[in-house]
Amino acid sequence: MFELKLYNTLNNKKENFIPIDPDHVRMYTCGPTVYNYAHIGNARPAVVSDLLVRLLKNLYPKVTYVSNITDIDDKIINAANETGQSIKDITEKFEGIYNEDMSALSVNRPDMQPRATDYISDMIDLVKKMIERGCAYEADRHVLYDVSSYPAYGALSGRDIEDQIAGSRVEVASFKKNAGDFVLWKPSTDSQPGWDSPWGFGRPGWHLECSTMSEKNLELPFDIHGGGLDLIFPHHENEIAQSCGAYGEDNNPQSFAKYWIHNGLLDFDGEKMSKSLGNILYVHDLVKEYPGEVLRLSLLSTHYRQPLNWNPSIIDQSKNILDRLYRVLNSSKVSILESADPSSKAVEALCDDLNTSMALAEINNLANQLSKADNEKDQIKLKSKLMASANLLGILQQNPDEWLGYSKVDGSIDQEKIQELIDKRNMARTNRDFELADQIRSQLNEMNVEIEDTPDGTIWKIKK
Repeated sequence: MFELKLYNTLNNKKENFIPIDPDHVRMYTCGPTVYNYAHIGNARPAVVSDLLVRLLKNLYPKVTYVSNITDIDDKIINAANETGQSIKDITEKFEGIYNEDMSALSVNRPDMQPRATDYISDMIDLVKKMIERGCAYEADRHVLYDVSSYPAYGALSGRDIEDQIAGSRVEVASFKKNAGDFVLWKPSTDSQPGWDSPWGFGRPGWHLECSTMSEKNLELPFDIHGGGLDLIFPHHENEIAQSCGAYGEDNNPQSFAKYWIHNGLLDFDGEKMSKSLGNILYVHDLVKEYPGEVLRLSLLSTHYRQPLNWNPSIIDQSKNILDRLYRVLNSSKVSILESADPSSKAVEALCDDLNTSMALAEINNLANQLSKADNEKDQIKLKSKLMASANLLGILQQNPDEWLGYSKVDGSIDQEKIQELIDKRNMARTNRDFELADQIRSQLNEMNVEIEDTPDGTIWKIKK
């Protein structure tokens, strides 16, 4: 039996994962607010969570993974006002695009993907519980959470009261008891979406949505809560306070979620993504330029807890790794055993707080062994183990012929002519006539043929 270790943000250390119920592991990750395209930074928590869920499903008999859709938010309202579109049209459009884009990155759909607007009555009930417990109060048509009522507030982020106020970036309203108190319910005007409540016509605060949807779909406590590092405070801190406060768990944050997993953020040579810098890269655009698996492997190329410097070299490196693996698969014509288990070394690597580098090293090792195997029995065994291991990482999901461009070869392509030019170029390189070799490469390039020199010889494919 493999021993899974995860870095728990709540305790700031790597811990053995002990599920609440070994027969049913439950996990929640904050999903998108659907008012625009998801950028590549938004994709990292989705990819990391997908990787963890794949591993969990390999280790445990049942796993339920929930990731929500926020379809009511001030950003959505602003987008509707700016475009003249209805909120429903905007949210349905970008929810669909988000799921398509994540699918292109080999992210499996969550087992449940609840929408916030379907849980308004449940949110109202949760707010009522908080008011009854004395950890929330009504003021000026708002309902706010009283952070002073929850002794464990700050346990996840490690912030003291002053840091909490500064980190919230919210203007301190005159009706707040404490500067750090946050909104659970806010009033809506006639032109804004809203619902009737005991506190008037209004809408929920963002933090309230995730507390409600995770409880209703997973029950409390659940095993793992995931998300980006930027959500630790105030979002995740507030989720804990709401759910624990509502049920009188004043000193036990784990009565909400036991393990908190946070991925590092993306930057561009030290700069964060921002509209002002003009460096926001949307997944919807990137998947038109690069294969989704290349983007996925790039997102997994650095350990998930570390910041990831997104640049062309990391994309090129990921593409080269995948090209090589697909070439090995293409050269092996044996069928695989669908019931094969992944390599124990790959599983062990991922069980060490999702060590993707070590897992990928084992996949490369299996590919090397497969390329050298000279009997069918060994090839079947190695290829099956390779594919099962790659599936844990969500790579090698494509047809090798299609990936390598061989499927694009049709009757208009003179394959004999291409091979003749490659042989001529190889001879020129042997004779150190590099000028002629470069001319032949250019000629092949004009024919839309891409070549690559490998230890096994020069290979070619039609450009994608």
